[in-house]
Amino acid sequence: MSKSDQTQRRPAFLGDLLESLTERGRRLLGWRDGTGGEAVNAPDLEELGESLLSRRGEASGVVLARALLAAFEAADPAARLAFLQALADRFGPDAKAVKQALAALQKSPEAPEAAEALHIASEPRRQELMRRLNLAPGGTAGLVRIREELLGLMRQHPGLRRVDSDFSHLFSSWFNRGFLSLRAIDWNTPASILEKIIRYEAVHAIRNWDDLRNRLQPTDRHCYGFFHPQLVDEPLIFVEVALTREMPDNVGELLDLQREPIRAEEATTAVFYSISNTQKGLAGVSFGNFLIKQVVEELKAELPNIRSFVTLSPVPGFAAWLTSERKDTKSELLSEDQRLAFAALDQPGWHEDEAIAAQLKAPLLAAAATYFLRAKDKSHRVQDPVARFHLGNGARLERLNYLGDISANGLKQSHGLMVNYLYDLSQIEANHEAFAERAHIAASDKVKASVPAAPSPARS
Repeated sequence: MSKSDQTQRRPAFLGDLLESLTERGRRLLGWRDGTGGEAVNAPDLEELGESLLSRRGEASGVVLARALLAAFEAADPAARLAFLQALADRFGPDAKAVKQALAALQKSPEAPEAAEALHIASEPRRQELMRRLNLAPGGTAGLVRIREELLGLMRQHPGLRRVDSDFSHLFSSWFNRGFLSLRAIDWNTPASILEKIIRYEAVHAIRNWDDLRNRLQPTDRHCYGFFHPQLVDEPLIFVEVALTREMPDNVGELLDLQREPIRAEEATTAVFYSISNTQKGLAGVSFGNFLIKQVVEELKAELPNIRSFVTLSPVPGFAAWLTSERKDTKSELLSEDQRLAFAALDQPGWHEDEAIAAQLKAPLLAAAATYFLRAKDKSHRVQDPVARFHLGNGARLERLNYLGDISANGLKQSHGLMVNYLYDLSQIEANHEAFAERAHIAASDKVKASVPAAPSPARS
């Protein structure tokens, strides 16, 4: 057999070997996963986890890891919840080992070995379990799905937050920017990926294949995806870009199927109008800053005529925040006059009445400037999650756009408000550092000037 034939047969051989090991493991466990054979009781997920942690052999570990992931997928909701609760309650640090390591450190506080031993003993056992599960084929994707399940349960079961902290800790290392690759996505990209773009679009829903073609094929449209080597053909983030002659103030003109495309060489502005995270199980996991800068640099190299890089971004939390402030008669962020003016927002179709829309423009933009520059969430961060993303990536809050998105969703989440963030390559690093170190918000003079003086609390 030639060396070439040997090389080609090796992946098949390894696959057959792994399948054989996995099937042998299932027989030893007395379990079938619905793919054939007699029906028997599914294995106990907690016992599988304990078995996986106790094994030293890598081959048996892979078998058990694959079996546990498959068993979790096949389990009913109650069994999944029981397993996640077991991870929280019974897969924490080894209390005996922690006590011994702590006593050793107290006895020899200057010994680096003692501090290292305490660090090792303090690690929850579930972290090592997650690492071993990650060794199975498809293990990374399986863990992401488990965390997706976990996130949906934490509101009713807050004790699961301990497990989520460990997922977040590991995922922040496994999914940092150094592991991500940037790829262009166009109309010639495999259909399996294009279908995911339609499914995962989280900002402006893609209605059909014609709509997708309108966003990918014309010369004034680009799309990029960030991919991870363990999630083949699964974009973690994708960025849709429109090339225009000026900074847009509404999304309707960008998504218009009847618009006339321009030549890429005629454009002066690149507009990031949709940035979507595709994996719910990776929610809250930072992929690192400067992701958008990487796209900017890609576009800059390809199209040197582009001079301005901006977003046209939604404001998903603005309407909810404004409703809360309107109800709070002691609010220090809204004046009584503003609160009275915003009563018009409760009228159906208010944005279609020219007189009402005109009256609301100034107070709504003032409230929006307050929302971005003064409002904080419970963790004392910038209130808006999209703003946190772009400001953390080094952008500047450039312009507030009244009635920039009058779709049903746009009106519901932001009363139609959209914003432009500007990515100035000469200021990205400085803006990022100021935001990360001092929570300083880079904003244009016009946006800053829109913030009204702090009002006196409204009379009750």
